[in-house]
Amino acid sequence: MLSRIQQWLETRAASPAYGGLVLLLIAIAFFGAATNTMVGWLYALSGLIFALLAVAAALPPRALKQINVRRAPIYPVSAGEQLTLEIILENPTQQPKTLLQVIDQLPSGLGNPSESAIEMIPANDRYHWVYSTLAAKRGIYHWSQVDLRTATPLGLFWSRRHREVNAKAIVYPLVLPLRQCSLLDTLGEEDSDQFSQEKRFQAATVGLTRGLRPYRRGDSPRLIHWRSSARYGELRVRELEMSVGGQDVVICLNSAIAWEEEVFEDAVIAAASLYFYARRSQLNVKLWTARSGVIQSQQEVLGVLASVQFQESKEQALPSLPLVWITCEAKEVNDLPRGSRWLLFSNEERKYPPSSLFSGLIINPVDSLQQQLQKIPERN
Repeated sequence: MLSRIQQWLETRAASPAYGGLVLLLIAIAFFGAATNTMVGWLYALSGLIFALLAVAAALPPRALKQINVRRAPIYPVSAGEQLTLEIILENPTQQPKTLLQVIDQLPSGLGNPSESAIEMIPANDRYHWVYSTLAAKRGIYHWSQVDLRTATPLGLFWSRRHREVNAKAIVYPLVLPLRQCSLLDTLGEEDSDQFSQEKRFQAATVGLTRGLRPYRRGDSPRLIHWRSSARYGELRVRELEMSVGGQDVVICLNSAIAWEEEVFEDAVIAAASLYFYARRSQLNVKLWTARSGVIQSQQEVLGVLASVQFQESKEQALPSLPLVWITCEAKEVNDLPRGSRWLLFSNEERKYPPSSLFSGLIINPVDSLQQQLQKIPERN
């Protein structure tokens, strides 16, 4: 109760500090003694202290007037990086402003409120307060409150005033640096036996070499790079740009269903990582979520992935293109368009993939997400 009363006084007028409270009690004691003894100098002393307290209470609110507060632009960062914030305080008056405290009331996702002490803002000048906070979790954060607080010049009363300075910080999801991703690299290969092995070999030997990777079962012998194989002591095959270049694919994050919070955050990281790997592989890649629908530009994709939440209302239909379906429901991996892949996030340890006509990966919460995304997809 006392704390609420103190905050109410501080934000509307002025709240006594410890020293001011002691002086107030002394002044009351002197006034009571003067009333009982009718001694004039006790009246004068108590009146002098009351006058001093009145001046000390009136000056702090006046010191906070005419201080303008604004923010510099906030540039987006990825989760896990430092978010740099800058607040600019302007003193347009002819008198310097001294001994101020500035408090930026950050949202809970960005940490505790940050504060700084300012010794002086010269007359007709400005002060730049730059600080950093850890952006631990993706999201789009909005807040506006900046508090100015002072007890100048006597330190007997505190006064606090709010300033509404709108702020918007965008924290993108983490993007994993995938060296390879067979889930996307095998797009364009048919999942049925109707596509002959001879045509696969013919298609696999055309294009520019992007890099070398270890030999996998089913690779064309024509792709083996014999010099590198002799150097490393194992078979190495060439990766070609044209093997998947130009392929249409949609990364679909099923945000309409219920997820566990930590699992959903991993799913968002996986969607962002697959999207940027597909762009590097020259795929014609898009992103789909239940609320946003299909989007393609990099800036829009990052913005949607920063704000997406699970159990969104499904407002957009699925496109009829090959999908990479990201879900936590095993029953969804079978009803997909031809040429699709799936990414199943599961808390259960599965020895075999769910029954599906399409290849995919099972992601568990124990192993490294980056390593799991680089595995060879399975099909049951």
